[in-house]
Amino acid sequence: MASSSNYNFEEALDEELSNALSNAFQQALDNSLDSYGDRQQAAKPRKKRVHIERNREEGHIQLWNDYFAENPTFPPNLFRRRFRMNKPLFMRVVDRLSTIPFFQQKRDATGRNGLSTLQKCTAAIRMLAYGLAADAVDEYLRIGATTSMKCMEHFVDGIIYCFGDEYLRQPTAEDLQRLLVIGEIRGFPGMMGSIDCMHWEWKNCPTSWKGQYTRASGKPTIVLEAVASQDLWIWHAFFGPPGTLNDINILDRSPVFDDILKGRAPAVNYTVNGNEYNLGYYLTDGIYPKWATFIQSISLPQTEKASLFATHQEACRKDVERAFGVLQARFAIVKNPALLWDKVKIGNIMRACIILHNMIVEDERDGYTLFDTTEFEQAESAGSSRVDFTYSTDMPSNFFGMMTNRARVRDRGMHQQLKNDLVEHIWTKYSRN
Repeated sequence: MASSSNYNFEEALDEELSNALSNAFQQALDNSLDSYGDRQQAAKPRKKRVHIERNREEGHIQLWNDYFAENPTFPPNLFRRRFRMNKPLFMRVVDRLSTIPFFQQKRDATGRNGLSTLQKCTAAIRMLAYGLAADAVDEYLRIGATTSMKCMEHFVDGIIYCFGDEYLRQPTAEDLQRLLVIGEIRGFPGMMGSIDCMHWEWKNCPTSWKGQYTRASGKPTIVLEAVASQDLWIWHAFFGPPGTLNDINILDRSPVFDDILKGRAPAVNYTVNGNEYNLGYYLTDGIYPKWATFIQSISLPQTEKASLFATHQEACRKDVERAFGVLQARFAIVKNPALLWDKVKIGNIMRACIILHNMIVEDERDGYTLFDTTEFEQAESAGSSRVDFTYSTDMPSNFFGMMTNRARVRDRGMHQQLKNDLVEHIWTKYSRN
């Protein structure tokens, strides 16, 4: 009986001691945490999120009254200057993009309307056209910098998704026939356009990639290879190679001849100086290889025939240079150094600008064409350039056929024969004698 009471007393004493120690430890821990929190609060007070009431409804009303009302403040010529396109074309773009959820006007939790489709599209087009910083449109459109960046990213993605298949395509048989007619009128039967490369400086190129993208100028660049026709339409755009590559290295990576190699390109036929050919060609500068699909100028011409050919070839080859100049003039973002880090987003911006450029060319092509339409009608009936509309481009490709087409494209003998015939053709067509 005595031993049992002693055991209960010791157990109660141990429990009391354990509770006392636990309470003391918890009190010390709480005091320590409280003092640490007080020091942190005293050293760095917590900042509240800054809210700026931008009155976005006023921004939409101002934009509507300035450009889209029945009697707008600014006339159509100023709309064309600031939006880089005519109002009907811009409204067509807005209408197609309004089907994308991001550009649809929504209401917030309080029932207040968000940014309108016109505000978002205008912010994006201003950033592309003027190369502005993200917060440069805040004062007029009432859109913050982060939202402006999102608008531009979704805008370029939407342009590629809605219009890419139509305005960044390979020439169809009808397109190719028109290009061949224009080439024959200009003295180059079989010409499909001119090809060259353009560099876009990448200011915020990652440090680990700078050695790969930095060219002789000391600045990293990304290269665009393009094919353009006389009306400045860009038919082929290959963007992404690093700036250390020259035109020949980029050509090795380019898909410009993929349709020909796979047998999916429309068949063409034309006659030069009495000889028939069935493979179109591009005008290039001197760095490109001597293939049957490239025609270069003659450096240091020694005869009158060679000099006349060089003059006309160099004049027609400037089409792609003009296209690059107009593209950079319309969209300053591709003229100024790229400030983004993500190469994919930079590529989307370039493709979207090319698509918008082609849309503007289609909308305004009749206003600055250099040829009378009667010349096209006469050339279609009397010219030698023809596209075989019965040729099937859906035939499956095979390795042997691809190697055969590759040999045709790179035939140096055919290149020299075609060039000699073109020299004679230019002399016959344009010589004063």
